[in-house]
Amino acid sequence: MTGDLVVHDPALLFSETTPQRVVSLVPSMTESLFDLGCGQWLVGVSDYCNRPAAAAGVTRVGGPKNARISDIQALRPDLVIANREENTQAVVEGLAAAGMQVWLTFPLTVQAALDDLWALTRLFRSDLARQKVSSLERSLEWVMLANAERPRRRVFCPIWQERLEDGELWWMTFNAQTYPSDLLATFGAENVFAQRERRYPLLADVGQVAAEAPGERDTRYPRVTRAEVLAAQPDLIVLPDEPFAYSHKDVDAMRDWFAGTPAAENGNIVAVDGSLLMWPGTRLALALGELDGLFSS
Repeated sequence: MTGDLVVHDPALLFSETTPQRVVSLVPSMTESLFDLGCGQWLVGVSDYCNRPAAAAGVTRVGGPKNARISDIQALRPDLVIANREENTQAVVEGLAAAGMQVWLTFPLTVQAALDDLWALTRLFRSDLARQKVSSLERSLEWVMLANAERPRRRVFCPIWQERLEDGELWWMTFNAQTYPSDLLATFGAENVFAQRERRYPLLADVGQVAAEAPGERDTRYPRVTRAEVLAAQPDLIVLPDEPFAYSHKDVDAMRDWFAGTPAAENGNIVAVDGSLLMWPGTRLALALGELDGLFSS
């Protein structure tokens, strides 16, 4: 995904001007634009950009994986905001091939997410946005200071689950090279699978066959077995409602599956709003307020 029209820093595209027509294919960035007072520049969003309520009035251009290039082009955007994790290479390259300028985001840490917000303040030259991001940055600093001396809770956070052909369950989680893992660290928690890399194929990931060389394939989202979770002995199991729709109804099943872990034995299996963990951007402000007690108790 290279070329003059696809960049990781919007300042390279707009050093002297401000984009007047913007399409966002990233739900967290759509929300951030509205939260920072820049939502009026949006002329198109993806079908999954449902926050805040004001986004409902913006033209829809398809899902993150199947955005309609012709519909986006018809909106005559000055800038399209995409994300390397959420949008496919075909979509990004299709936008560039059609002559549209693309800002390709990919924040893997909390600081990188803040950097993207600061980029928005510069892009739209907004004093109000700068004040809001500055306030968020101070809140983050306070949370990190407060958690620096607290005992680290060992956390397992599944984000998907399926069964093998033999009926055995596996759970997908994330390692240290991801935004949610860095967010756990921000709260003073420890991701029990921070060092676990995804292996290919699936049967290798769950320890049944030898692994292939991953090549350029993503290794950040390993699929782990019940035995691995039991061996990791998490103090806390967090069940986000996205991308897999975990809910309070899953707590009892998790307690049975992971009996013998401190999390199950001490009643520390909780369902949470997944966007607080998975969405970089201004949703970080809500995460700092709503999740901090979960990891510090």
